Amino acid sequence: MAKLAFLGLGVMGYPMAGHLQAAGHDVTVYNRTAAKADAWVKEHGGSSAATPRDAAAGADLVMACVGNDDDLRSVTLGDDGAFAGMIDGTIFVDHTTVSAAVTAELFAAAADKGIGFVDAPVSGGQAGAENGQLSIMCGGVQAQYDTAEKVITTYAKLCRRIGDSGAGQMTKMCNQIAIAGLVQGLSEALHFADKAGLDGESVVEVISQGAAGSWQMSNRYKTMIADEFDHGFAVDWMRKDLAICLATADDNGASLPVTALVDQFYKDVQKLGGGRWDTSSLLKRLTSVG
Repeated sequence: MAKLAFLGLGVMGYPMAGHLQAAGHDVTVYNRTAAKADAWVKEHGGSSAATPRDAAAGADLVMACVGNDDDLRSVTLGDDGAFAGMIDGTIFVDHTTVSAAVTAELFAAAADKGIGFVDAPVSGGQAGAENGQLSIMCGGVQAQYDTAEKVITTYAKLCRRIGDSGAGQMTKMCNQIAIAGLVQGLSEALHFADKAGLDGESVVEVISQGAAGSWQMSNRYKTMIADEFDHGFAVDWMRKDLAICLATADDNGASLPVTALVDQFYKDVQKLGGGRWDTSSLLKRLTSVG
């Protein structure tokens, strides 16, 4: 069993760190709001630290799942950052969805200190984190990934190295691009069914077994029909991710017309007060205008 640190105890990080402790690892957690870290220790055991540096001290691997580029920099760099507490040969695993630019920056900063860095964004949402069934896409040096994988699989149903540093984040962008189109299509289908006087659940029962089936359809149609969106992956976070996708597309020349359009639809949802609603709330945008 390994000595680990986990930085960031949000809706994803809290259960992920819990799986590590339950598996027998010695986990020290850090969270910007210390009360959340105290609650985690009370529930799971392990220990908490006042700074990322203190959490990382003596750890074999340090995992992070925070909010955005700036949050990731704040827990890695500087006198109180995790890198300052890590020793040569240890590995930092970043589960945050961030830009390729900050991944390149931190990979280089880690290498300068003799630290490994694996970008490992996740997919599967809060339920996937709680059930230990996340899909994890990774980038980095093969040997460092091989070491990290043994621990990462504690909360993964699938963990795979896609390529060199940054490949994990690029793959997560593909994931978000695909989801954006899927959720909009599902929203339109349910909206159309309602306007046609059809029973939405009966419609989904049939079409989900054919070519239209998807994770989004299987896991979100009931709450969508019930007009329930206070759960899941928030629209605010999805817009953050789509902004990364669109900025990267500007750099690499990819054309993302549907993604750009759905991003604006999510902006409409935010205007409805749905910034914290689940991404399936694209349906709410359609029903709010008839």
